Amino acid sequence: MRIIVMSDSHGLSSAVCKIIERNIGYADMFIHLGDGENDVETARSLFPDETIYNVAGNCDQGMAPATRIIEAGGRRIFCAHGHRYGVHGGTETIRSVARDNNCDIVLYGHTHIPFDALIDGIYVLNPGSCASPRNGLKPSFGSIEITEQGVVTGVFDLI
Repeated sequence: MRIIVMSDSHGLSSAVCKIIERNIGYADMFIHLGDGENDVETARSLFPDETIYNVAGNCDQGMAPATRIIEAGGRRIFCAHGHRYGVHGGTETIRSVARDNNCDIVLYGHTHIPFDALIDGIYVLNPGSCASPRNGLKPSFGSIEITEQGVVTGVFDLI
């Protein structure tokens, strides 16, 4: 199972669509981690056959949930934008909430800075921003590969 993760498109639906277009046929689903609800709706209209989940970010005004738990490939994935969990200061709180919900993968955005680690048995992935990265980084997105052998996560530049 391959999952493509993106966040913080902030009105640049072309970035969201580029990520989806590049990964059609390779990805089983796409997850947008907030601050781009309208971009997700645009992508859904252009790619109606793709599975696209999203959560609300601090800049979103629509109807997306604040958090979402997705079961995929025998794993439980906790998805949140991150602003309610103090992710600028670290991942301890969001990992604790994920653990309380029996999740072993955490996805978050908000910081616009990629992060990819395995901490205390929980995979933690922030794909960075696909539209407005910080710290001089390039726009990026994330990937999760779930197989019988395990989980592989990564962050990739959107070129």
